[in-house]
Amino acid sequence: MAIGLAVACSLGVATPSVAAAIAQPSSVRAAAPRADDPNKAKKKVDKEIDALKGELEDTSASLKDAYIALQRTQAALPAAQAAVDKAEAEVAKADAYNDEMAVQLDVARANEARAVDALAATRTKLAETRTRVARFASQLYQDQGMGQLSVALSATTPDDFANRIAMNDTVMDVQNQSLSRLATARAAASAQEAHIKALKVQVEAAKKQAEAALAKAEQARAAATAAKAKLDALAVQQAAQSQALEAQKVAEKAKLDAAQKEQLRLQAVLRAQAKAARAAAARRAAALRRAGKAVPKGPSKSTGFLSRPSEGWISSEFGMRFHPILHYWRLHAGRDFAADCKTPIRAAASGTVISAGWGGGYGNRIMIDHGIVRGVDLVTTYNHMSRYAVHGGHVSRGQIIGYVGTTGSSTGCHLHFETYEDGVPKDPRRWL
Repeated sequence: MAIGLAVACSLGVATPSVAAAIAQPSSVRAAAPRADDPNKAKKKVDKEIDALKGELEDTSASLKDAYIALQRTQAALPAAQAAVDKAEAEVAKADAYNDEMAVQLDVARANEARAVDALAATRTKLAETRTRVARFASQLYQDQGMGQLSVALSATTPDDFANRIAMNDTVMDVQNQSLSRLATARAAASAQEAHIKALKVQVEAAKKQAEAALAKAEQARAAATAAKAKLDALAVQQAAQSQALEAQKVAEKAKLDAAQKEQLRLQAVLRAQAKAARAAAARRAAALRRAGKAVPKGPSKSTGFLSRPSEGWISSEFGMRFHPILHYWRLHAGRDFAADCKTPIRAAASGTVISAGWGGGYGNRIMIDHGIVRGVDLVTTYNHMSRYAVHGGHVSRGQIIGYVGTTGSSTGCHLHFETYEDGVPKDPRRWL
């Protein structure tokens, strides 16, 4: 079952049970549901994306970028929707406050208008009272007063005297009432004038509050419009990114198919080479035995036969991996050494360079045949190199053969190191 499973890094080939699922791009995950705290949810997604970058190190950069871009957009959608909801709530609140201030302004203006009307009526009464008092005073002057002495002297009979005294009291009462009404009207007018001044202050304050409320409502509406525009833009962006991701999935599938074909071709070549190498070793051994000479024995075990090809740290081991974007299991057929680009790569053991060139998803690749070791033809491959230091011939253990890079299907500088036993990829830890 190893045939067709081993492809470098992201070029691991799916098992038959899931290959059909890959042929049809999986639907993009729906926009994340709205959370109680969108910002907290977004931070969680950002953390997941950072962790995902490690899993996608060996995926083509274009697919990884398309996937992460879509994930970030989807993570931003709940916060954008929350902003729209908040802005619309602010608009409703501001509109209600604006309506309330408008009512208060109308009430204040109505109160002022009633007070002005009341003051006008009071002033009219005041003017009428003043007119009556003036006429009364003028009459008194013409009649030379209405004092009791004047009444007594002008009386002709006792009855006339009594009548005149009674009339005098009545006139004085009328006079006192008129003067009292005049004073009351004056006081009322002064009070109403003061009240109107206070109402004018209230109207001015209500007007300013209404203007502020209107401005706040307009600002809230502008914020809501901007938030809605951002949400709409994110929705459009999400749709475009979804299409881009699906296109990248198709492209990635094509790369996987090409890589699988390359892998099968490579395995066939290595099998044929292993068969030829084993036959040659058998002929050499037979010749030595015919000559009565001892046949050299290889190492008793494979572990430790190969040296580390890079000083980088181990970022990924040999084994099955689940692709988080394409959703299938694949074999990661080698061991990854994470190191800076242009860091030297060394031959893991002495051998012959059988290939140095472009390997599709493997990028720049060198293959070294180490001959028959412990009964198998051992070949090592060095992938994603930035450039070569050798192109053929014999190399020694530890000799620099190239430099770390990120060519082919790779998203970061690293060495993808593989070991083949008779053309079948095996875990490099068996030999290191």
